[in-house]
Amino acid sequence: MMAQTQSDEGKNKEIINEGFAKWASGAGDVFDLLTDDMEWTIIGSSPVSKTYTNRKQFLEEVITPLNERLSVKIVPRVRGIYADGDMVIALWDGTATAKDGKPYNNTYSWYMTMKNGRIVKVVAFFDTIALADLWKRIPVSKQDNK
Repeated sequence: MMAQTQSDEGKNKEIINEGFAKWASGAGDVFDLLTDDMEWTIIGSSPVSKTYTNRKQFLEEVITPLNERLSVKIVPRVRGIYADGDMVIALWDGTATAKDGKPYNNTYSWYMTMKNGRIVKVVAFFDTIALADLWKRIPVSKQDNK
C-alpha cells in the first residue's frame, strides 16, 4: 500500500473539520461521513462498549438511543484535529442536557480511518462512566427506538 501524501492528510483533516463544523451549527454531523460498512469500536465498559460492524447498527444501537435520552442534543467543541496518513484524530468536548435536566458533558477522542473522503473505521474513547450513568438514569423503551 502506498503511503498517503501530505495533501491527502490535509484533505482528510479538512473533511473531518467540516463535519464537526456542520454538527456544531446544526447543519449535519460527522456521522454523515460514515460508510455503510464502517466499523466503530467504543472502548471501555459502558452499555454500548463493543465493535459495531455497520453504520445502521451503530446509529440504531448508540446514537438514536443516546439522543432519545437528551432534551438538548450534544454540541461539539473541537480542541484539536490531527492527521497522520489515512488516520484523523479528533479531540473534542460535547455538551448536552439530559431529559432529567442534568447536564451531560463528555470529552471524546476519536481515531478515524479515512478512505476516499469517508470514515471507514473508528476507535472511540470517552468517559464511559458518564455515559453509563445517563443510560441507566434515563431508560428508553424499545418502542421509542423505532
